[in-house]
Amino acid sequence: MDRLLLTLLFVALLVLCVYGMWKGWRRQARAQSVRIPPFPERPAEPGTPLLETPGLYVATTYAGHWQERIVTRGAGLRGPATLRLHDDGIDVDRDGMPGFWIPREAVTGIATGKGMAGKVMGTDSLLIVTWRAGESGDESRSAEAVELDTGFRADDRGVYPKWITQVERDTTAEAGVERTTERIVGGAQA
Repeated sequence: MDRLLLTLLFVALLVLCVYGMWKGWRRQARAQSVRIPPFPERPAEPGTPLLETPGLYVATTYAGHWQERIVTRGAGLRGPATLRLHDDGIDVDRDGMPGFWIPREAVTGIATGKGMAGKVMGTDSLLIVTWRAGESGDESRSAEAVELDTGFRADDRGVYPKWITQVERDTTAEAGVERTTERIVGGAQA
């Protein structure tokens, strides 16, 4: 009888912990949905991709804060995805979850990094796109633009230099300035 009682107590404690984590996740999502503007809709016909890379969507965080995961709008869940670079933006196509679009004019940088939102590797194995959500000229948005980092781990990390070169070339050509891809991500220089 004592063993059964202890087992039931342990199961009840486990259920209570899981319920608390679920409530915290939902509370954080509600709070972020007010501060973070809706992610841009993916265009119906984005055109032929310049680059296409399968891999793992890791997370989206506040820019420069590699542990502050964005959980609102379904962005908090890690999973398989395909990253596609188009003339007008970057398509984050997540398998079984809502994907999103990063407009080309919203991209402020791209680099490799060692870690993001609990996913830490020993090498620069993440491709991190820094971009501004809510900067599309749509005056109906209530929240201000927020700078975010979106992390992606490609199946073939040999494509990262192509991504960095292509995105940086287009970003600097639009801005008309020199940019550097060196930045601090996950406590280490990226």
